[in-house]
Amino acid sequence: MKGQVWSWKGTRPLRGWRSVFDARIPWLKTDWSILFLALALVSISLTFVYEMAEADAKYGRLQIFFGSHLKKLVVAFPFLLLGYFVRPRWLRRNAWLIYGGTIVLLILVPWIGEERNHARRWIQLPLGFDIQPSELAKIGLIIALARSLYRNRLETLSDWFLPAVLAVVPIVMVMAQPDLGTAMTIVPVALGMLWLAGARAQTLFALVLLAAVGGGLAWKFEWVQSYQLKRIEVWARCFDQAELRAEKNGPAFHAYHARTGIGNGGAMGTGIGNGVANQAGHLPERESDSIFAVIAEEGGFVGAACLIGVYVAYCSLLLLAAARTRERFSRLVVGGVGLFFAAHFFTNMAVNLGLVPMTGMTLPLVSTGGSSLMASFVALGLALGLSARREPSLDRDAFRG
Repeated sequence: MKGQVWSWKGTRPLRGWRSVFDARIPWLKTDWSILFLALALVSISLTFVYEMAEADAKYGRLQIFFGSHLKKLVVAFPFLLLGYFVRPRWLRRNAWLIYGGTIVLLILVPWIGEERNHARRWIQLPLGFDIQPSELAKIGLIIALARSLYRNRLETLSDWFLPAVLAVVPIVMVMAQPDLGTAMTIVPVALGMLWLAGARAQTLFALVLLAAVGGGLAWKFEWVQSYQLKRIEVWARCFDQAELRAEKNGPAFHAYHARTGIGNGGAMGTGIGNGVANQAGHLPERESDSIFAVIAEEGGFVGAACLIGVYVAYCSLLLLAAARTRERFSRLVVGGVGLFFAAHFFTNMAVNLGLVPMTGMTLPLVSTGGSSLMASFVALGLALGLSARREPSLDRDAFRG
């Protein structure tokens, strides 16, 4: 049924911008605690990036600029409002269009994309901005999977076909850039949404096992890029501390400085802005991919534990908000957003701790990066808006205990 608005002339279909956005703010139903934790994470980002920029200015490196990060935040923030005010029914009806748009952007990357660090991932925009389509593709996939699973209970083999295709297409396209790390974060989000939609745990376990076997074969027969293979080999060797130290000025440079910074933090940390990572500036990508290592060094075990606690609470509240949402499409989108943040957080933390091979992965709402901030704010706005509006539903999910 199309959206309608009441007037003294009776009900009439919504037209224009009102068919897309609902300007009313559901104050009492909005989960403000989620927004509070998100703003806390942004505040942590501003604090540490400011100190990084100050250290760079002090030592004449001029690599990190606080004003640039602030500008990206200002540009990205309206996307939170965009997600918050969008109407659930409009989003559901236009899910295929949104997904298709993100796939078109991925298709354009090989043609007009800019190459950095052995990968072509970015599309340059006017006024000095650029976007990373793979970040937006994750949001498009969440919306499309929610739409495909809206009436789909995954009870037969044929029910799996469309969700599988929707997930595999962006994964393959992102891997071709090549961006194996980003592609791997899509996997837990897709699997988690399938589980939320009712997929059996045994089936999902079989898929995970199949993916693990495929990854092993890709490594053995060198089906991945040579530099990616080298990263995996270096990671495997560097579990031995002697090997890590021996290769600290070679292929293990990034891993060595990330782990050294974390270890240098001790229990209480060196103090904000006083870590070796900031003073020496040796840690690569310390404002983005390695920001967890900087926080762990300058905040110590206590600071890192607080960050982990805030992020775990944030992701948990998103999943709880999904559980409270009766309408199936909205619940799947909100749940997908919770999985999106959880997958990124775990991957970023695990990379910095050396638990998984080194790969470029931002920490949403904390790392710098315009595309990451844009995708994070859109996802957060969708989760807040869809969980607050809670459209009525008469399907069997609405009567779960």
